[in-house]
Amino acid sequence: MNYTPHTDQDIRTMLDTIGVDSTDALFDPVPASLRLASLDLPAGISEMEALGLIEELGRSARAQAPVLSFTGGGAYEHFTPSVVDAMISRSEFYTAYTPYQPEVSQGTLRAIFEFQTMVCELTGMEVANASMYDGASALAEAVMMAVRINDGTRVMLPRSLHPFYRRVVETYVRGIGLEVVEIPWSVAGTIDMARVEAELSDDTAAVVVQNPNFLGVLEPLDALGSLLRNHRSAFVASVNPISLGVIRPPGDFGADIVVADGQPLGLPLSFGGPYVGMFATREQHVRRMPGRVVGQTTDVDGKRGFVMTLQTREQHIRRERATSNICTNQTLCATAATVYLASLGPNGLREVGMLNWNRSHEAASALCGIDGISLKFSGASFNEFVVETPRPAREALEALRRKGIAGGIDLGRFYPELDRCVLTCVTETKTGSDVARLVDAWRDV
Repeated sequence: MNYTPHTDQDIRTMLDTIGVDSTDALFDPVPASLRLASLDLPAGISEMEALGLIEELGRSARAQAPVLSFTGGGAYEHFTPSVVDAMISRSEFYTAYTPYQPEVSQGTLRAIFEFQTMVCELTGMEVANASMYDGASALAEAVMMAVRINDGTRVMLPRSLHPFYRRVVETYVRGIGLEVVEIPWSVAGTIDMARVEAELSDDTAAVVVQNPNFLGVLEPLDALGSLLRNHRSAFVASVNPISLGVIRPPGDFGADIVVADGQPLGLPLSFGGPYVGMFATREQHVRRMPGRVVGQTTDVDGKRGFVMTLQTREQHIRRERATSNICTNQTLCATAATVYLASLGPNGLREVGMLNWNRSHEAASALCGIDGISLKFSGASFNEFVVETPRPAREALEALRRKGIAGGIDLGRFYPELDRCVLTCVTETKTGSDVARLVDAWRDV
């Protein structure tokens, strides 16, 4: 690009001010062995040429992309009402920064407050924070919070937890020496309750469950809640927020902390982000919760207003009292989720959830009508399901791709014993003809 922010005179003035002869001298403290002599970059091009190159790359990527995608695994294709993009494109939202001064930040604070309220209503919990980075880091923060609550030294993670979430949790807890205990899945694809009960002890900080889990199967939250009701271990649930339109929330079963990735709520896939993490808990644990909380109050004239009432990070309180190093929130993404939920309302969210439920089950039933294809797990599923195929999943998915269809995720990437299994996702964006095309393509694989 041809934009240069500083003139030669600007640079000379700055160097003279700090007493340095040249910009190269600024790097003298860096050992020569760590410096690169030069960067192997192509010759520069004009701004017009650069824009043309990017457009060509975009056209090429679109041409190579499958026409139909049935890929889920934590990032889902959903219809987003146009009002969502219209609202978050307003400059007062997309340029807003941390609302430290409430007198000039009432719009942003109001949006965050509404987001927190909706998160509590969805999850059946009592208090929510102003958002986290994404679902994976929210779950890791929930595990750390559980340690603060009960000083446990172990955490139970189901093998059916999203593999990426597991890696983030393991990275977080490595520094504090927390032992990670893996709980296998049952024939149904649900968490092995007998193993949970056998492993449960007074030094267990948390028992984590994902609902639906990475295999698309709904977990027995009622049985897990009953088991943990009189135990000091925290009950931590990670959920798909769309599913909460049709199934009871974890709060109804005694969950202590509920987290989620808000991507399904009006956020595009965007090659993996940015997304927004949702985090809710019981009011008794609010001071151990990471991040910020926006509260409602009244001003000197008695008018309704909003302020940040709790900020438990190092920037605001003593380091030893801080609950997290999360340094910001995802306000723009949280606003998108808020507008999405407000535009649908309870009935609309229930309708979206039922469309996901019905269409995914219709697709599963149709695929299982093909010789050699069957459901791997018997448990009830939402949104996603696992089919077992006669040939390696990698080969089957490649054959589907040649037909212009992304058929799902090869589970052998994460679980060697599932190398013939495909995780398939069907949302409300897929029509009956889309599913028929998928089924026809599978017949020829």
